[in-house]
Amino acid sequence: MTTVPANASAAVAPAPGPSLAGSSAFPDAVPARTPGALAQPGRRILLAAPRGYCAGVDRAVDAVEKALAHYGAPIYVRKEIVHNKFVVETLTERGAIFVDETDEVPVGARVVFSAHGVSPAVHAQAAARDLSTIDATCPLVTKVHKEAVRFAGEDFDILLIGHDGHEEVEGTQGEAPEHIQVVNSPDEVDRVVVRDPEKVIWLSQTTLSVDETMETVRRLRERFPALQDPPSDDICYATQNRQVAVKRLAPGTDVVIVVGSANSSNSVRLVEVALESGAGAAYRVDTAAEIDPAWVDGAMTVGVTSGASVPEILVRDVITRLGELGIGEVEEVRTATEDIMFSLPKNLRADLKRAGAQPDRPHRGRRTALTVEPV
Repeated sequence: MTTVPANASAAVAPAPGPSLAGSSAFPDAVPARTPGALAQPGRRILLAAPRGYCAGVDRAVDAVEKALAHYGAPIYVRKEIVHNKFVVETLTERGAIFVDETDEVPVGARVVFSAHGVSPAVHAQAAARDLSTIDATCPLVTKVHKEAVRFAGEDFDILLIGHDGHEEVEGTQGEAPEHIQVVNSPDEVDRVVVRDPEKVIWLSQTTLSVDETMETVRRLRERFPALQDPPSDDICYATQNRQVAVKRLAPGTDVVIVVGSANSSNSVRLVEVALESGAGAAYRVDTAAEIDPAWVDGAMTVGVTSGASVPEILVRDVITRLGELGIGEVEEVRTATEDIMFSLPKNLRADLKRAGAQPDRPHRGRRTALTVEPV
């Protein structure tokens, strides 16, 4: 195979559009009324906060954007950088090429590993193809990988609570496949077999439903009383925060609309959490165009939230669309304030510094203060 320089197409790189990073992780306050709303008295939107981008997603998207700007197109990305259709399509338009496997990347090219992480085998494949890699794995996923390596080294059986086929689970399991078995749900607990019931630990995919994960753990502990917990919580702060916010607003809503893609585990979970927490109905949409007016016909209170891989622009579009459907008042329901930010991958940061570019990520300063009214 012919070697392709990593910056071979830099001269024809498309002009960049507005950044998908930064302002989506730290969005400005939402106006108290929807833009151009055909308001009907008493109809309101309860807007969950926190919502949307987590720090790991923001970092991964920013890494692709900065790589495109610095090295030029094409930049290859193994798997979807994050599980959001709009983000992937937008980055594709800007010169990113998404591939399923490392062997689809030309020898010598530059590739970004997605926020979900990869196994050691994928790193080895990239090295064998002389690829320049940018590892955009979320640091919280990396933490789970390190836990897997540690406990495999201590010869534990590791029960990884997660979904078979999800990139994050594949990456974590690849760290120690002979020690790790995946448990998809509480219903699979009775089929788990371990070598030594006294040396068992559970880890989890970071984007799961907190409640379902804890139910799986409860049932595992009934079978294996010596089951150990991970050293720290594996379900990421953002997943938990978004679920808590939905639990707070759902009981007061006729309908909850979750913005997020179908392959986003945390977005799908938010629909389930809304229904379990008392919402009259709940729907997931990729964009505002997917909202069926019949969903909100007669609804007085509509909850809105978004998964951890969703840029804020898509949420604003949903608010605008609801305004067109007669729901004009907006109240933010805040259960936590997030200010976590992760640095760019080390080698990308170093290249930007050498070129005199600004590798820092001062997105926190874009957040504006807001007053939260009680629901």
